[in-house]
Amino acid sequence: MKTFAAPLLALALIAAPALARDTVVKVPLADVLAMPEAQGKLDGSVQFFLAGQHTPAIKKKMGSDVSNQKTNAFNKTDEQACRWTILSALISFQNSAKQRGANAVVNLVSYYKKQETRDSETIECHSGALIAGAALKGEYAKIGK
Repeated sequence: MKTFAAPLLALALIAAPALARDTVVKVPLADVLAMPEAQGKLDGSVQFFLAGQHTPAIKKKMGSDVSNQKTNAFNKTDEQACRWTILSALISFQNSAKQRGANAVVNLVSYYKKQETRDSETIECHSGALIAGAALKGEYAKIGK
């Protein structure tokens, strides 16, 4: 029995780092918004602006929020899993914005493990062997004329 347990223990020690993979993936917001799946889920009533992007005139800020989403990354590329995760976060923001009477989410930043990462074009996502996750922080706003 001992001769059988030793190889299993060695295999577990070797496999553990592979399961703990945490690959940082930068996904352009424009790519997520252009996904065919986004067309059916994001209705256009809420606009999204990353921190550093030019925004239309903000008439009123209406609070802030965080969306922390995860998705199954099994049998998906890191990019595919991250796009799905970010889309889920945007859907969550859209639903909350509508409830608040906002038509935009501005100053969006990546907020993985409560660490802000600002980029005017991309959102940071972390992909592992089984799960991908993205956290976003943003402010609800009323923009326009």
